[in-house]
Amino acid sequence: MGSLAGKVAIVTGASRGIGRAIALKLANNGASVVVNYAGNTEKAQEVVTEIEKLQVQAIPVQADVSKVADIHKLFDQTIEKFGKVDILVNNAGITFYKLTTEVTEEDFDKIFGINVKGTYFACQQAAQRMADGGRIINFSSSTTAMIMPKYGAYVATKGAVEQMTRVLAKELGEKDITVNVISPGPTDTELFRQGKTEEQINHLGQMAALGRLGQVQDIADVVAFLASDEARWITGQNIRVNGGIA
Repeated sequence: MGSLAGKVAIVTGASRGIGRAIALKLANNGASVVVNYAGNTEKAQEVVTEIEKLQVQAIPVQADVSKVADIHKLFDQTIEKFGKVDILVNNAGITFYKLTTEVTEEDFDKIFGINVKGTYFACQQAAQRMADGGRIINFSSSTTAMIMPKYGAYVATKGAVEQMTRVLAKELGEKDITVNVISPGPTDTELFRQGKTEEQINHLGQMAALGRLGQVQDIADVVAFLASDEARWITGQNIRVNGGIA
């Protein structure tokens, strides 16, 4: 049995990329997993099928995290199936690359709706319904510490997530619930590669002290650690999982 045996985890945006790797890692460690997805039912079911091969339980739940009613449905279906929630990983997020002068109101509302509103109200549900001793793991980005043109709206959302994480850690301490945020650097996923040349991708990899792009497993391993009992004394922290990027 793994270190998370008996635990129930919700992973948002879990049908592909980093979210998929997290769902599989938590399942490998024994957790039952709720695979949240926005629209790709086939990909989400593939993740569930892979998890079930590990002899642990999983269910797919479609929910648009930018809609509070959908977040409520996500928690309702989790508790209906498993009776509790022990771990929440707020992985779902989007990005775009536009100069500040080019961002439209629609762009702004969409990125804040998913990255900030989705994380905030999922945390709210967790604060109300999570078992004592639970784990909340949010996602920011190492770009919040860098000065990169065309990232203004994106880093604004991630800065907001970092601050809400710190406050919520203080609010939930009496329930022994830890709340942390992970800030990956450039990570080799299909989404990351979209719109970039090989030269740009290689350059981003070389910016890390370890001289390569992050892999999804690099991120998933740290999430699994923060979800475990070994991380019980870590809360309110921003963990930069980025290979030493500067």
